[in-house]
Amino acid sequence: MASHEARIHLQDEAAPRSSRPSGRRGGRGGRPEGREVQLSKALSRLLRHQAENAGIKLDEEGFAPLDRLSWGPIKSLSPSLQEVKDVVETNAKKRFTLRPADPLAPEPPSAAGYLIRANQGHSLKVDEAALFEPILLGAADLPGKVVHGTYFAFWKAILESGGLKPMSRGHIHCSDRTPEEGAVSGMRRDAELLVEIDIEASLKDGVTWWRSDNGVILTDGGEGGVLETKYFKMVTSRTADLGVLWEDGVKIADLPADLKFRAPEGKRPEGKRPGGRRGGGGGGGGRHRRS
Repeated sequence: MASHEARIHLQDEAAPRSSRPSGRRGGRGGRPEGREVQLSKALSRLLRHQAENAGIKLDEEGFAPLDRLSWGPIKSLSPSLQEVKDVVETNAKKRFTLRPADPLAPEPPSAAGYLIRANQGHSLKVDEAALFEPILLGAADLPGKVVHGTYFAFWKAILESGGLKPMSRGHIHCSDRTPEEGAVSGMRRDAELLVEIDIEASLKDGVTWWRSDNGVILTDGGEGGVLETKYFKMVTSRTADLGVLWEDGVKIADLPADLKFRAPEGKRPEGKRPGGRRGGGGGGGGRHRRS
């Protein structure tokens, strides 16, 4: 295959919207997804998970040449360079970094002059030291609060495994604030449980922590890939008045046996249909997965 055939068709000028792919239907209620949402999702999936399968080599900082992103979903959208810039600049969670390949050329005229990366969320192996800023014990910028958001449906499995795990991602994702305090990265806004982590205690025990460019607090969980429950400083619910479930590494209460819940949209195990069986505080209808 000739090299130009492997390059994404990033137009210098955007074609009229009406003449470009309008996109698939998605989201709740089957509403159409806009081009920006489609492009953001396609970039996330490629740069976080599919680069190797697509024959795209990421550098040690996780960057890929923008004009090499010939992966199917992106290629079918045929985005302009300006559309990619808009997605990078306007994404509320700041998922991407776009920069000139040549630092001396601050405004390259074409896609060939740019590198792009996902700021976190990789299932691909990445060089953490090159991609993230380490969080060190005693540092002036040590977060005053570290919170992981999860769901009732996953709580039993979290406890059974001894703590939080990265699962399909390379890291456990946390935030330094809650959605009510303006969190935009590191936690889904529909999280039902807040797990506040004692980051100082974990650092003293040798657990490694990082901060991504968009402010997500990350850890691989330490030995065995599990961030143990002994680091659970406080666990409370955002969506129900359940009091404190966990405090200073000790269980205070279980989820109520009559609590109704289901796995969140987008995190349901494969093969499970929306609207399936609900479960109470112990069972969750067989839908348990760690967050």
